[in-house]
Amino acid sequence: MIEDCFNFSANGNPWRGRRVAFFGDSITDPAHIGCSENYWGVLERAIGIVPLVYGVNGHQWCGIPGQIEAFSAENAEGPDAIFVFAGTNDFNSSIPLGEWFSVSDVVVRRSKGDTPVRRRDFIFDDSTLRGRINIAMRMLQDRWPGAPKFLLTPIHRGYAEFSSDNVQPDETHSNELGLFIGDYVDVVKEAGGIWSATVIDLFSESGLFPLLPSHAKFFNQTGTDRLHPSDAGHRRIAAAILRRLGFPAL
Repeated sequence: MIEDCFNFSANGNPWRGRRVAFFGDSITDPAHIGCSENYWGVLERAIGIVPLVYGVNGHQWCGIPGQIEAFSAENAEGPDAIFVFAGTNDFNSSIPLGEWFSVSDVVVRRSKGDTPVRRRDFIFDDSTLRGRINIAMRMLQDRWPGAPKFLLTPIHRGYAEFSSDNVQPDETHSNELGLFIGDYVDVVKEAGGIWSATVIDLFSESGLFPLLPSHAKFFNQTGTDRLHPSDAGHRRIAAAILRRLGFPAL
């Protein structure tokens, strides 16, 4: 059983007692949407972290700066580590991917004299996914430069029908821009290199695949909500994170 691996001793566990900030959407929200224990609760039991959770149901990457400000308002001391788990709602809302940088021609001083080169500057554009990530990651890197940052990619998406006004097809369908969830996952993975953050690819490594009936137990409701993980699904997410942190979770 996965639960059997979630009991690590203090020896060789540098995470015990560490204050860890969690930012994101409904899968991180402390309201426990679709579950009774989120992945960060499993991590708390497993390795003894102190989770400081600011995820909000429905938030996209543009909501992360507000969550960062909420953390800062309530915590005089910064976090020891930071996790950001977002992107699936950007996909569902058909947010354009955008670009990381603008590129211009400039002249710089080098040892051999003034030299024409190309320069790239970050694009801080709240209307695109890459621009939103740039805004949030600049805040995180500037505010808490010593805290390691972990970016969690979106997981696979199954069908969900929360109301007549909120029906979300499964991931075999594109959004209104013709983009698929994997396109948004790839951008989050790119962000790790752009902003020197560790990427944990839950899309590939969590083992969650809601398109198959056999995976229904890992999600909230078989017929109407295969977006939000169940308790079992959150344990799978936690197990993937633990493996990447160097713990022998199944």
